[in-house]
Formats: sequence, structure tokens, C-alpha cells
Amino acid sequence: MKCPFCSSDNTRVIDSRPADENTSIRRRRVCDSCGKRFTTYEKVETIPLIVIKKDNTREQYDRAKIEGGVLRACHKRPVSVNSVANLVDEVETELFGREDKEISSDEIGELVMDKIKDLDAVAYVRFASVYREFKDVNTFMNELKKMLDK
Repeated sequence: MKCPFCSSDNTRVIDSRPADENTSIRRRRVCDSCGKRFTTYEKVETIPLIVIKKDNTREQYDRAKIEGGVLRACHKRPVSVNSVANLVDEVETELFGREDKEISSDEIGELVMDKIKDLDAVAYVRFASVYREFKDVNTFMNELKKMLDK
């Protein structure tokens, strides 16, 4: 590992410990040339998940997009940030647990809809109105009726 201070290759590990709930390793290092210490993190490299958008373009999966959508749906609702993070973690666990490395944005949206329904009813309707692109009040009412019937 190259020292970030003097660029020497002469560094060594002085301490290692698990980090991020055992998903990575934190290593404390020291440079033998300049004597400065620095920290590195080691993570398992995962194969990127590709999302197929509605217009058939493909882009790399981005957790922040799901998190942002759920946070907007939960705006001014009694939903904690931890609940939103747990919801996104659950969605990610399901997505990365699949064998397919390409997934449609529709499938991701449905997964989020299933999870957000249990989190907050108003957030569910907000998310559904954007995700399903409600064009008029009747479509909106049909979704509400489906939810109330369950």
C-alpha cells in the first residue's frame, strides 16, 4: 500500500479489525519511510448490478436513488431515518441476492412499494403516485381503494 503522505511503498499493517458490521476490514498502517500513520478499508468487490430503465437504457444501480425516493415519500411523516435505511437495506438484500445482474426499474419499484406499504400508508400512496405515474384522480382513487380493501 502506498503512503498517502510521501508515496513510499514501504508501509506495514499495525492493527486490523472488522468494520461496518463485519462487511469490511479496517487496517491501521504506518509508513516506514516517513513514520506517519493512516487507515485503509478492505471490502469484498461485488459485481455491479445494472438497472434497465423504462426507456431501455442501462445504468449502474445507485442506492441513493431509492433512498431519495423513499425519503421524499416520507417527507413530514413520522418515519425515522433508520426505518428508511432498513427498508433500503432490505430491498438491496433482495436485489443482490438474485442471480440476475440486470434488473428492471419496474421490479425495483415494486419491491420498494411492497416494503413502503408496511412502513407508512401515506408514504406508500405518495410513492405510488410518482412511481405509477398517476395521470388523473380516478387512477389515484383506484390505488387508494386497493389499499383500503386489504
